[in-house]
Amino acid sequence: MARRIEHHTTSPHSAEKVFGALVDETYLRDRLAAIGGTNAELVSFSSSDGKASYELKQGVPAEHLPSMAKSLLGGDLVIKRVESWAAGAGTVEVTLSGVPGRLDGGFTITGNGSGSKLTLTGEVKVSIPLMGGKLEKVIAEQVAVLLDKESEFTSEWLANRG
Repeated sequence: MARRIEHHTTSPHSAEKVFGALVDETYLRDRLAAIGGTNAELVSFSSSDGKASYELKQGVPAEHLPSMAKSLLGGDLVIKRVESWAAGAGTVEVTLSGVPGRLDGGFTITGNGSGSKLTLTGEVKVSIPLMGGKLEKVIAEQVAVLLDKESEFTSEWLANRG
């Protein structure tokens, strides 16, 4: 059974500026360098006509994982994340090394007073009998933590660019 996820972050910057950052190759490289984890890299990036798509690879050292996940993986977690964006909305597909599961979802960026709100709505599915539901919960929680960190980084990155 899959676990639904919905997470919101806010920014003091406009939806247009946040969207502009999320489809900017320099921003993505800067974000990965700051919070991407072990061996983070921008695997691919393409952009044209206001649309962008990219693949990110991020790592989480085993010592930062819950014990249940450590025992399952037997090492570090490698996260592959593919995003496609156009006109303030995007899709995301996340797969995890060594785990028969994934996250599929969509992002929207909307105005929120003088700033903006980024919303992820999706589904986490892990196909492991007995442990799948627990891992889905852990993954959903960690995605929320990561999105909060990325939102903070985005706000700072945009503030530093005037």
